[in-house]
Amino acid sequence: MKIPLSNDYFQFRLFTIRQSRCAMKVGTDGTLLGAWARLPSTSGDAPTILDVGTGTGIIALMMAQRYAQAHVMGIDIDADAVQQAFQNAQASPFASRIDIRHADFCALESSACYDAIVSNPPYFANALHSPDASRTLARHTQALTFRMLMEHAWRLLADGGQLSVVVPADAQGSMESEAALAGFFKQRECQVFTSPTKPAKRVMMAFGKHSATLERQRLVVGSAEHEALMSEYKAQL
Repeated sequence: MKIPLSNDYFQFRLFTIRQSRCAMKVGTDGTLLGAWARLPSTSGDAPTILDVGTGTGIIALMMAQRYAQAHVMGIDIDADAVQQAFQNAQASPFASRIDIRHADFCALESSACYDAIVSNPPYFANALHSPDASRTLARHTQALTFRMLMEHAWRLLADGGQLSVVVPADAQGSMESEAALAGFFKQRECQVFTSPTKPAKRVMMAFGKHSATLERQRLVVGSAEHEALMSEYKAQL
């Protein structure tokens, strides 16, 4: 994959992410989560995946690529992001299996629960807001707090499903507390470092409705482990 100097699009081997209308551009967080999140093995023959706060649609597209039998829906409350994510999905080889909707996660109704929910959620709680309203919406938790995310994920997730998220390392405790209050158990964790000598920068976590042996990983961006994760994703191209 490459990032053009214009930064108007992000080129993968099988699809292109255009991002000029999105407040939040393609970044490491979404790319890592899209390669790390799992669809549980207990899912049926036609599994469903929900991408909450889809933005450019990158995670939805990566999940559709990795799981060829899955139907993926990406939702966002930013109308511009929804339109761009829809265009990205329609231009991809997975267009028939991806729906993009302008929807509020907390008001989302579904006749069936999802086998997997993935989200790169807003995480700034008390920081100064950006003058760009769309960027504030994408980055700050007022529209989707961790508690709201967990409560509605519990409502929409299948019994054997898994919720996967990525947050700054200093927000891990808050996310875990809200997950526990909602009834979730942490099943997977991956600490993400930018340097082996510095504290973790990000953490990816997966939660389910039942207790399970916790899988722990440590990932240094640029390391052999990081390359292995991305190589596993690229092997599915």
